[in-house]
Amino acid sequence: MNHFFRRGSATLLLALGLLAGCASPQVSDYAAEKPVLDLRQYFKGTVDAYGVFTDRSGRVVKRFTVVMTCSWQGPPGQETGVLDEVFTYSDGTTDRRIWTLKRSPDGRYTGTAADVLGEAAGEENGNAFRWGYTLKLPVDGKIVEVQFDDWMYLMNDKVMLNKAVMSKFGIRLGEVTLTFVKP
Repeated sequence: MNHFFRRGSATLLLALGLLAGCASPQVSDYAAEKPVLDLRQYFKGTVDAYGVFTDRSGRVVKRFTVVMTCSWQGPPGQETGVLDEVFTYSDGTTDRRIWTLKRSPDGRYTGTAADVLGEAAGEENGNAFRWGYTLKLPVDGKIVEVQFDDWMYLMNDKVMLNKAVMSKFGIRLGEVTLTFVKP
């Protein structure tokens, strides 16, 4: 019995270790990374972006550019930002999303947009920002709700990389890869 208990404990510890190894990264993992990201400073004025959407097999489905006009107002530590994004896709179509971001005193952010269900929630730490939200995506004349796990990494004062995984019912559908560039 004692041998079984030790063997069972070892198996349980191994399983827990494997699960911990599979745990997704947290924004706090990047706390020591530099340069330190401040969304209010980076998303100020005009920011250009260049991106692709890849399906789950990695095939590029859409290429696009974005021109963002960004502004912030309010008392320090509680600012509200507007990110007005104009998308131009490689097939010539266009789209627009206007985010309203609110920063709370603890450094967390919430965001809303017309095609976002409820509120996006996120936080920054070190050079990283992570947020999650549900996007109402038009597909073949219907609206499909998909979840985004959206990560941004500040590379320098001009460039930030963005990687967002899109899923539905926990199944990965594709990925958006984007590079933001400040003039």
